[in-house]
Amino acid sequence: MTVVEHLEELRRVIIISFVATFIMAVVCLVFADRVLEILLDPVTRTGNQMVYIGLTEALITKILISIFLGFLAALPVILWQFWGFIIPALHKIERIYFTIFIALSYILFIAGIGFGFFGVYGLGVKFLLGFGGEELLPMITIGKYVSFTLMFLMPFGLVFELPLAAFFLSKLGFLTYKFMIKSRKYAILISVIISAAIVPTPDMLTPLLMATPMYLLYEFSAQIVRFVEWQRRRKAKKEAEKEGRTLEEDE
Repeated sequence: MTVVEHLEELRRVIIISFVATFIMAVVCLVFADRVLEILLDPVTRTGNQMVYIGLTEALITKILISIFLGFLAALPVILWQFWGFIIPALHKIERIYFTIFIALSYILFIAGIGFGFFGVYGLGVKFLLGFGGEELLPMITIGKYVSFTLMFLMPFGLVFELPLAAFFLSKLGFLTYKFMIKSRKYAILISVIISAAIVPTPDMLTPLLMATPMYLLYEFSAQIVRFVEWQRRRKAKKEAEKEGRTLEEDE
């Protein structure tokens, strides 16, 4: 294919991805109220209620939730289109690895968002609401709350891709266990900086609640790289022993 044909194919992939997201967002609008109820649970369980201060704020918030859900629902289609665009340039074994990579990346992304909400987010909300004490009454607007929630959860989905990326980079020889061990202190620093940038709250606990899983995933990824290198050494040793036996038989 020529460069122009590649660009046309890429445009087709992008258009289909946007259309799929739009269609799924319209479908997910039906479930927006139920999902909103789940998202509000960390606040409502503390006895607080949400407010909205603009006539269109509630509507726009539900549309935003629908777009987010539509993106998650359409993500398999988007990844499939991306897979179809890349796959012709790969060899047979590379196609197998790339297919596994696409499938696992979606699973890990959803798992990361689920872990972020059910495992971390509730603790952060409870801690932040505790600053008000009994003297102050929280008046949280629905728009800002949902925006904060989605901004908090999306990075968890991306961070959960780290073990998968580490596996494939180590398979390709671009990442080593020795390098990851030496970079531990930088990993801690980067985790804290990214968490503080994504969740700009005045307290230290909320960014740390996000930075801790990020660093633990880094350590888990390092162990994956270590396992890949062990497999590579074991395979090389077996091949060397096999080659040595072959030479002895020839002699």
